[in-house]
Order: sequence, then structure tokens, then C-alpha cells
Amino acid sequence: MARLSATIRSRSDICDEEVTGMYRLYESYYDATSASVFRSDLDGKQFVIALREGRELRGFSTLALIDFAFESCAGRALFSGDTIIDHRYWGEQTLARAFCRFAGRLKAAEPNVLLYWWLISKGYRTYRYLTAFSKNYYPSPFAPAPPEFRLCLDALAAMRFGSAYDPERGVIRYPNSRGHLKPQWATVKPSARRRPEVSYFLERNPRFHLGEELCCLTALDANNLRSFARRAFLGGFDEQSHDDVLSGDCGLGGTISRPVATGTRGPAPAPARYS
Repeated sequence: MARLSATIRSRSDICDEEVTGMYRLYESYYDATSASVFRSDLDGKQFVIALREGRELRGFSTLALIDFAFESCAGRALFSGDTIIDHRYWGEQTLARAFCRFAGRLKAAEPNVLLYWWLISKGYRTYRYLTAFSKNYYPSPFAPAPPEFRLCLDALAAMRFGSAYDPERGVIRYPNSRGHLKPQWATVKPSARRRPEVSYFLERNPRFHLGEELCCLTALDANNLRSFARRAFLGGFDEQSHDDVLSGDCGLGGTISRPVATGTRGPAPAPARYS
């Protein structure tokens, strides 16, 4: 039985005391970070999924909803930022269920708009969510990226991260780390290395332990989601009212405001090599 509950709230509703609690949890797992860097990243997000056991914060994930239109692609990207769960609760699916349900409600609110999950990963555990959630995602050890996905991912990453994004490798790399896992959490066990998705992640992002992040993209669509994620996604999609996703109660215990589009128009860069 899950011990955690999830709420989704607008960033603007998170008080300073709560931000401090989030940072304390984050810094217990990450080196090369600071309260100012953490807050700056948080201020660039619109939503927070908070995981609690009773009143105690046990994890969170920050999200931004980005509307974009490039020459090669257009749609909405649900962008995952800082994410951490207390290791004592690893294996619980509360965060995954809340994320997929929220994505379903976003899709229901704009059913004709393509919705993507844009994930940047500086750890193989995060990257493995893609295998658990999606049939097709990129970059992947199982299939090359279609040109439109490569163009879309490159354009989004260049728009948000500028010169820190390396399109040849598909990673975000800063001169100095802006946060990386502490050594005890960055260790990859031999049994994990034997998994194709883990070995692929390590091949694509060998400097993850220094804070480099692999950019990933998948379609948030019922036909592309695996059973667990699909059930939660459709659970959000089929709920009675969808207007409140962007203007009020999201159905998970919090309120959120409609996001401001941050995409830009213009030519997409040359595609990276993912295959």
C-alpha cells in the first residue's frame, strides 16, 4: 500500500518556508547546488508535484508547460525539472500516477494539440521512467529517432538552454555543474548496467555524475503509453470537468493557474544524431 500522497500546486502558491523544505530534501541527494540556484530553477516552473507522508515532504517534481511552434513542429511540452524522492520510498508509483493523470487532464483540455513529455536526465533511474511509461521515446536503445522528434527536441533544448545544449550529443553541459547526484546515489550497480536502457544511458551521457543531462522526448498520447501510465493518463482524461486543469482545482489536492506560452517561432536547428 502506498504511503505517499500527491498534490499538484501552482509555483506561485508555494511559500518560502515550503521552498526551503524542498531545497533541504534536494541538497541531501545532490552536490554542486545552492539555495539560489535551486530557487532560480524553481521560479522557471509553473507547477510542483509534492509527495507527502502525512504532513512530511518526502519528494517532489517541478514542471513547466511550454507552448511552442517551430517550422518543423508545434505543440505543448510538459517539461520535468528538479525531481527527487526520499530513497526510503523508491518503488512507490505515487509520483508516476500523479504525473500521468495530470498529463491526461492537460490533453483533455486541448485534445487537438500534440502533447509531449520533455525530460532532461542526469541519472539512469530517471531515464528508466521512459521505458516504464512509453512504447516509443527518444533517444532510445530500441529505435532511432524519427526526424520530426529530433528536430523538435533540438529546437526546444536550444530555445531553453542556448549554448549549454550540445546537439551532437543531445546533452546539456554547463562549464560548472549546477547540481549532480552525490557519489553514493550516482553509483551504478553491475546488475543495473546489464539492462539495455541503463547501458545506453551511460553510453549517451557518460558524464552524468558531473551534472550533464540527457535530453529526451516522448509523446503523451494513450496509444504511446504502456499499461500503468495509460490507465492513469486516461483516468485524468475521462474526468468530468477539464476546464479546471488550467484554472483551478486539478483534482489532486491543489490549484494551478493557466500557464503562459513560452515557445518561439523560427527555424529549428540541424538534427542531432540519435541512432
